[in-house]
Amino acid sequence: MTKEFDFLVIGSGLAGLSYALRVAEHGKVCVVSKSRIDETNTAMAQGGIAGVLYEESDIDNHIKDTLDCGAGLCNKETVKIVVTEAKKQLEQLIAWGAEFDKTPEGAYDLAREGGHSANRILHHKDSSGWEIERALIAQARKHPNIEIQENYFALEIITQHHLGEYINRQHNDIECYGAFIFNEQTGETHKYLSKITYMATGGACNIYQTTTNPPIATGDGVAMVYRAKGTVADMEFVQFHPTSLYNPGEKPSFLISEAVRGFGAILRDANGKSFMEKYDERGSLAPRDITARAIDKEMKNQGVDHVYLDCTHLDYEAFIKHFPNISNKCKSLGIDITKQFIPVVPAAHFLCGGIKVDKFGRSSIHNLYAGGEAACTGLHGANRLASNSLLEAVVFSARSADDSIKRIGRIDLKQNVPDWNDEGTTFPEEMVLITQNWKEMQQIMSYYVGIVRSDLRLKRALYRLDIIYRETEELYKKTTVSRPLCELRNAINVAYLIIKWAEERRKNVGLHYNIDQL
Repeated sequence: MTKEFDFLVIGSGLAGLSYALRVAEHGKVCVVSKSRIDETNTAMAQGGIAGVLYEESDIDNHIKDTLDCGAGLCNKETVKIVVTEAKKQLEQLIAWGAEFDKTPEGAYDLAREGGHSANRILHHKDSSGWEIERALIAQARKHPNIEIQENYFALEIITQHHLGEYINRQHNDIECYGAFIFNEQTGETHKYLSKITYMATGGACNIYQTTTNPPIATGDGVAMVYRAKGTVADMEFVQFHPTSLYNPGEKPSFLISEAVRGFGAILRDANGKSFMEKYDERGSLAPRDITARAIDKEMKNQGVDHVYLDCTHLDYEAFIKHFPNISNKCKSLGIDITKQFIPVVPAAHFLCGGIKVDKFGRSSIHNLYAGGEAACTGLHGANRLASNSLLEAVVFSARSADDSIKRIGRIDLKQNVPDWNDEGTTFPEEMVLITQNWKEMQQIMSYYVGIVRSDLRLKRALYRLDIIYRETEELYKKTTVSRPLCELRNAINVAYLIIKWAEERRKNVGLHYNIDQL
């Protein structure tokens, strides 16, 4: 079956839905979500969305904080674009129905998080991402030009390769004509042709054993674009959130928001001593790369599985008002935050690299844009400043939408694209072939390519991953497609890219720390 659209959006988080809403007045839009439309990294975001709403003098400070956090590797033009366009796009989110907490006087109650020099973060208690997702879903569902398809999985983007044409990667002449989409309910793969495709598939941190990401974060968009010979960048920079709740066996790991430290919570070691002052003058409000490495070192030095977050000195009534979900979660585990410390441990959280895009979100593949965590805009550099990710997603989706609207009238749907070919494939004999390789890949990445790396660990990781890669590719060639198999294949591709980029980075910076390097 062939379906035709003006715009194909792969992913249903903030980037994908806000892009869809903006272009929907200019053509037929299809939003494809591989699970439920609300199962996204956006919906899991607790802290909020950064941006200067009131004090224009703070714009320069927000730019400086972002550049400082990015350890000198941010694209300065991109940082200026995102920070200066923040107010306009935050107002658009509010116009779409997103509600953020206000003070008794009626102004927005702005929070502060690690790495920020001022209070500039809009939030909805401790479920800010969910509130944004709720508002966007409501708008998208009622728009007549937007078709939403849940439980549809994008297998590959369609390029000249599928037409049997030669692609010269060096000449940058690759074009995207849509994507092959797998219907999980029927087991059929359909051809979705589009004039413009927007890749917004989110992150990839399920390649690690411990992560705050939902299970859907398997790097699908990055892997698809890489296989299509598109350009990716900065893949070595994987951000570990310093404070996920230590609760072995729970997946995804429950996030203790950065805003809790912004509220005044203090990190303490196994003996109850505050330790962050040894690593950074900002103490518990240091950026995530510094904080996560500090916690990792303290845990290794003391031979423990976690450290603690101390909230006992904080105003309890104000705390539960700001962080009701965190309060309830701790209470459900028997943790009295007025008397007991919260056990926390770093967890894989955010991929700073991804599909390389320009200042309009255009990838190296013609007619293919990318946004959100799947994209690398240059905003984050070597380390993302807290709450800048949602801001990046909404600002760049607007820029991509504006550029797409200007170009859509000059693009024709590609004809004569062949159907998906799965001739000769059979159903996989045993699911364990997929699940076991998943576990092995996660172990490899967690033990060898985590917060602290070494040349030997990276070498071992690549060697062991290659075995899993070859086994998975052989299985993929001979069996019918399934979401678990394709997610594994995508995750292995992304894991490989992270290892290779980490090997090539010969100087420690930001989130990349190799004990064999300077």
